Amino acid sequence: MPAAIDAYRLVGEPAELERAGLFVAEGRLIVERLLLDGRFRVHSVVVTPPAAAALADVFRQRPDVHVEVVDPEVLQEITGFDFHRGCLALAHRPAAPMRAADLVQAARLLALEGIGNPDNVGGLFRVASALGAGGVILDPTSGDPLYRKAIRTSMGASLRVPFARVEAWPAALDDLKARGFRVLALTPDPGALSIDEYVVEPGARLVLALGSEGAGLQPQSMRKADVRVRIPIDPRADSLNVVVAAAIALKTLFVR
Repeated sequence: MPAAIDAYRLVGEPAELERAGLFVAEGRLIVERLLLDGRFRVHSVVVTPPAAAALADVFRQRPDVHVEVVDPEVLQEITGFDFHRGCLALAHRPAAPMRAADLVQAARLLALEGIGNPDNVGGLFRVASALGAGGVILDPTSGDPLYRKAIRTSMGASLRVPFARVEAWPAALDDLKARGFRVLALTPDPGALSIDEYVVEPGARLVLALGSEGAGLQPQSMRKADVRVRIPIDPRADSLNVVVAAAIALKTLFVR
């Protein structure tokens, strides 16, 4: 078996995959975006014959990428999973990850604290891509945007939206404020300002800080915020899913 294909045995072991400096993308749409965007160096692609036919034009545009066509049974044997779309790619993680300072030209940023669920991480990247956030800042405890499930849930947005993980949290919020950002902490606290009443000044650069569902942002992070904002909801509902809340807030703060 070619060494490039043997690497797919790590697909079910995300920690090993990360130690190898790789991540996996699955599904035809996401693999197509990975190949055509060119943001990440691609290790290889493994596809079943139907997927190979569907992506033939894409592969012609990336003759530098090794593509292996295998039967579905072989793909399942190698990976240990039944990938019904018959399409996987391995790509290299950046040797030098982005820093928060690399994102400071954006008009809107999301800052995530304690959001570990890969579905929520992926959903937040999808929302960021759709509603004008130019980057995502992650604290040390938030999930990996390049984890397979997060990429899939984001519909490939985590391959497109720039992100940086910061170790000095929540001090990173002070650094962003020093660079001209205003930090808005999203909270369900009824004492916070309704986001509908927040006036966005022309040219303002904003960071929308989000905490985990349930716990929310920690008190020390809340203290870093310039403004605490809430989304008005029916009082019989205790809160919104973090992805839904981010979508509503970003739409309200959308850059036109």
